[in-house]
Amino acid sequence: MLLLSVININWLLNGVLALIMFGLGLSLKREDFQALFDQPKSLAIGLFAQMVLLPVLAALLIYSAPLSPEWKVGIMILSVCPGGITSNLVSYFVKGNVALAVSLTVSNALLSLLSIPLMVNLFLSYFLNQGEQQVSLPFWNTLLEIFAVTIIPAWCGMAVRLRLGKKVAGVSKWLNLLLPLLLLLVFGFKFIAGHEQGGTDMSGSDILSLTPYVIALNVLSMLLGFAVGIPFALSYRNRITIAIEVGLHNTALALLIAGDKLQNPIMEKPALVYALYSVVVTFTVGYLLVLFREKVLKKSLDLGQDA
Repeated sequence: MLLLSVININWLLNGVLALIMFGLGLSLKREDFQALFDQPKSLAIGLFAQMVLLPVLAALLIYSAPLSPEWKVGIMILSVCPGGITSNLVSYFVKGNVALAVSLTVSNALLSLLSIPLMVNLFLSYFLNQGEQQVSLPFWNTLLEIFAVTIIPAWCGMAVRLRLGKKVAGVSKWLNLLLPLLLLLVFGFKFIAGHEQGGTDMSGSDILSLTPYVIALNVLSMLLGFAVGIPFALSYRNRITIAIEVGLHNTALALLIAGDKLQNPIMEKPALVYALYSVVVTFTVGYLLVLFREKVLKKSLDLGQDA
């Protein structure tokens, strides 16, 4: 921890986020981009749920909640951050449509270059900028930094895979082991360190106060992502995939926006508390949806055929 107190923790976070996106690029194949054109309806519905319905859901969830304006903005920042490698892995483990998951991750990452600066300034204006002191997110500076730590590393990863092919499997395996450890280290420091060292000085009462809201956001956003595909007759598998992509967010990117760009440790707390539960909650809800399909829907279908 003494070493981390010397290092700028936000610079370390930027590096970890860049590595995450590089790892995403390493995992991309040409077939993944073909999926953008093979299933445009599922992709469009998933993006609409992520970029439009999810922020609306988050706003409704916190509108009358007894939370500070900074925490409300932090939750809203979390709601506009796209998924990442983790959401793709969860889709793989619950037998979702991995090609669709990757397509949603890549498309949302590109769109977030514009959506995050625009929407975060809207959140700041509504929830925080009510007094004399005005807080805003520099648009072009934020766009360029998100581009530098997300799109460029992902492109580099794709270039490496294109050049080396299956030889990158070993590198990808090591990254999958290293990145969770690095993220845990950064998150741990953010939890316990004071503001002067780049931490949030998180307390137990902060965790207890934020827990019901971040878990509710996680669960409700997954149910929203699953339900939005029903009127459009999307397959059950694609609906589960969209649910996972809508429900699981890039916490590192949320910390970058709140901590590095806005320099507000209080706004970082919702993302950190969300990170405590999100993977377990997302996997559990995804597994229950799969179980419902196999145990209830298939049984009902079999009974109907027997009749």
